[in-house]
Amino acid sequence: MSLIPTRTLVEAAAAAGTGIGAFNVLHLETAEAIVQGAETAGLPVILQISENCASYHGALEPLALACRSVAAAASVPVALHLDHAEDPALVHQALELGFGSVMYDGSRLPYSENVAATARVVKHADACGAFVEAELGEIGGKDGAHAPGVRTDPFEAVDFVLATGVDALAVAVGSSHAMTQRSAELDLELIAELRRTLHVPLVLHGSSGVADEVLVSAIQAGMTKINVSTHLNGYFTRAVRGVLENNPDLVDSRKYIRAGRQALAPEAGRLLALFAHGCPAQD
Repeated sequence: MSLIPTRTLVEAAAAAGTGIGAFNVLHLETAEAIVQGAETAGLPVILQISENCASYHGALEPLALACRSVAAAASVPVALHLDHAEDPALVHQALELGFGSVMYDGSRLPYSENVAATARVVKHADACGAFVEAELGEIGGKDGAHAPGVRTDPFEAVDFVLATGVDALAVAVGSSHAMTQRSAELDLELIAELRRTLHVPLVLHGSSGVADEVLVSAIQAGMTKINVSTHLNGYFTRAVRGVLENNPDLVDSRKYIRAGRQALAPEAGRLLALFAHGCPAQD
């Protein structure tokens, strides 16, 4: 199956009132595990590559081509998304590589500059038939707008969407990036208000810090695209650590990376089912 446009998956979920999982890829094995989980669940998934990840690999293209290959072999719909890109040149490269969507992060810029830069990205992406996600107010940087107590203003959000023409908006409703404990409390009333006010799908960043039942409530209130990275990374890392602790002389990296891939896949599938069906699975 070839890559599916991100717009197709997000708009279908929004119309159905369900959630679509967007999971960050760090390397080939995470892409393989995420897609394996999606195939087991029989559900679509969005693979995300962040600007930070592209920097880690030294370039976007190698991992992007690997994800395209994994998607082409998948039995379920898979979309490819560029996450938290601050460099417009990287956005252009992603679109040339066939990404179905990009998240342009101008949140560090003054509001007027963020609007202007985001609008330019939208114009370029529209010409490529791609979907654009953006945000207003700093959500990146681990403790910006997704720090506890910081919230998206619905009226400012409306103005931002109208001024930029974005297709989806990441909103600050109580979650925070890179949380390892699932203890974040989301403002469900604000999510519902934003859903009523905006005509574009809402995106939840920092979902790793949100418990299953709260994620379900957030989707019911109006969230659509649910981003997860740290939570899944934890499954991968714990499995690798366990193998190495039990086998201190092991030097073949395939043998411990395989364990990480095997541990991540079922959790990816479980989360996709949770978002799609709204029923928290039992541990």
